Amino acid sequence: MIKIIRAKLHGIRVTGCDLNYHGSITLDPVFCAAAGIYPLEFVYIWNKNNGERISTYVLTGNRGSRCCILNGAAARMCQRGDPLIISAVEYISDPKELCDRRPKVLTFGDDNTVLETFDYNVIREDGWYGVSIGTGKS
Repeated sequence: MIKIIRAKLHGIRVTGCDLNYHGSITLDPVFCAAAGIYPLEFVYIWNKNNGERISTYVLTGNRGSRCCILNGAAARMCQRGDPLIISAVEYISDPKELCDRRPKVLTFGDDNTVLETFDYNVIREDGWYGVSIGTGKS
């Protein structure tokens, strides 16, 4: 099995930390729908400010709130304003399946507005695989 990226929120800013809430990350469902990240799905989170790497599950907050709230133990890993990379993954059994996938990527401004939406496209070239980045503005 090969673990690959399925969806990514790149540069989303932490809007809150709630140590006494059930462990998870709360995200705006608009972002989740655009990237294809589901409620209760486990995601990987990388903090660009301090290098912390955690995994937790997704809860959805208020639609249009632009929220990104770390809850429970994850709240200790981030501070309000930290830029994060959040990724959802999937497993494939054969590398040939790579060319059938189009992971969605959203990039964010400082106020959690979506700056870009694009996808990664795996292409077969020279007997191996390459990646092209699709274009598109939100």
